[in-house]
Amino acid sequence: PDLSLFRPVYAPKDFLEVLMNLRNPNYENGEQPSFRNHLGLIQVPLKVKDIPELKEDFSELGLNIGQLGIDDSAQVPPEFFENEHVRVGQKVLAEQDSAAAQQYVRQGSPTALRADLWALILNISNQPEDILYYEQLKSNVIQHDLLVDSLIYKDVKLTASNDDYYFVFEDYLYQVLLCFSRDTSVLEHFTYSSATPPKSYIQGKLGMEEYAVFYPPNGVIPFHGFSMYVAPLCFLYHEPSKLYQIFREMYVRFFFRLHSISSHPSGIVSLCLLFETLLQTHLPQLFYHLREIGAQPLRISFKWMVRAFSGYLATDQLLLLWDRILGYNSLEILAVLAAAVFAFRAVNLMEVTSLAAAEAVLADLSTLKVMPLLQIFLFATVT
Repeated sequence: PDLSLFRPVYAPKDFLEVLMNLRNPNYENGEQPSFRNHLGLIQVPLKVKDIPELKEDFSELGLNIGQLGIDDSAQVPPEFFENEHVRVGQKVLAEQDSAAAQQYVRQGSPTALRADLWALILNISNQPEDILYYEQLKSNVIQHDLLVDSLIYKDVKLTASNDDYYFVFEDYLYQVLLCFSRDTSVLEHFTYSSATPPKSYIQGKLGMEEYAVFYPPNGVIPFHGFSMYVAPLCFLYHEPSKLYQIFREMYVRFFFRLHSISSHPSGIVSLCLLFETLLQTHLPQLFYHLREIGAQPLRISFKWMVRAFSGYLATDQLLLLWDRILGYNSLEILAVLAAAVFAFRAVNLMEVTSLAAAEAVLADLSTLKVMPLLQIFLFATVT
């Protein structure tokens, strides 16, 4: 299809504009002095965690616990920890214990075991009936063209095709995303999502409720960058049906929260607020400086969080981060990492005088190491 006529339905920055305008109708401005001190962009008073609570939640990331993703040059050579960790991982897989696997990946997953561990945590076994279901979705794609297909093609072309890590997976992305758009089982996640799937009407029956259908069939309209949720998984799974199931499960467990408005602790509104609160509390000078020059930190970090850092971090680092999302069954770590990146680049950011300059300082995250940043921010900072 001629993609020049298509543009993404919305991009993360458009979504941020919506979140900035959210207000709680139960509050009058006058009666709430505590929240008025919040000088960030998000003006909804939700309860978010402070560093002591985060330390408790993420206790396995502590400085005295072995982690994959950290090159410790301590007295103990890192191979000792790695070899032992791999041995334990193999045992967890042999037992097929999903809860143990979830606990295990909190310290990071060995590259060789990651695909199997994630599948175990997500309860994906790729049975013959699952493969058949995937084949049916594929034939559905071949039989019927949807308008949303062009949006998917356009998104892959704009994002993954231009990415040094992911351009080789273009065909996989089309397969998975086109099948995903046809998969009506995805509609089930709307029972616990605050979003509502969009509706359309069968041709000629406009406005007649009994002819209303969900469109796209899975109820999810892809936005700019949506294909980046799938791209990193292509490194782990080479069989399309398994890749598809893993992605679908990751989406209905985690990723849908990054582009729907809710008060859930892992929802994007809470993540934005957590990020701003951490920054305002622990790096007040930086926060005020950026705010004064018109470079609200959230304007820079929002796109990282919406995409779960996919396309921003180097792939090995991204997979270590996603290990922890699965291990803790929470997306809060995204906000912590976003704040940690600002803390890491704080000296340079204090010298910038415009939003463009601040964005330039934070333009390239591909050299960052996730685990040291998280550890330093959570456990080595004086609180």
